[in-house]
Amino acid sequence: MLQEFKDFIAKGNVMDLAVGIIIGAAFTAIVSSLVDDLINPLIGLVLGGIDFTSMYVVLSGDVPEGVGLEAARESGAAIFAYGAFVTACINFLIIAWVVFMLVKAVNRLKAAAERPDDVAPEVETGPSELDVLIDIRDRLAQGTSATPAE
Repeated sequence: MLQEFKDFIAKGNVMDLAVGIIIGAAFTAIVSSLVDDLINPLIGLVLGGIDFTSMYVVLSGDVPEGVGLEAARESGAAIFAYGAFVTACINFLIIAWVVFMLVKAVNRLKAAAERPDDVAPEVETGPSELDVLIDIRDRLAQGTSATPAE
């Protein structure tokens, strides 16, 4: 059983998956920073300086006026945190777009790799040496000029 586990881990697919997960986690941190530090402040600027990420609506419970999202959550009230949800959707769309572009690039590379090597286009050649000799022989036998026919 231990040998089977070693064989499983040693396969390329498992290592590729591990590398993909590590790179994906790092990429998620970059996208989160992009959304939190660049996109959300721009949305907040459009909305009049409001921190978009911590926008919420109290569904039930008592939350003091003007408290942040974390304080509202800690109060135990039912919170509809639409700002955090929209932020998560923006993160998802950016990551999905990048994954789509990566898959598209990989498919393009696979198609290029599967294509046969560029074959020189077939060029129409003149008659072969044998054809010319046969034509000369036939013309000599008929008593006409030895110029090959085209």
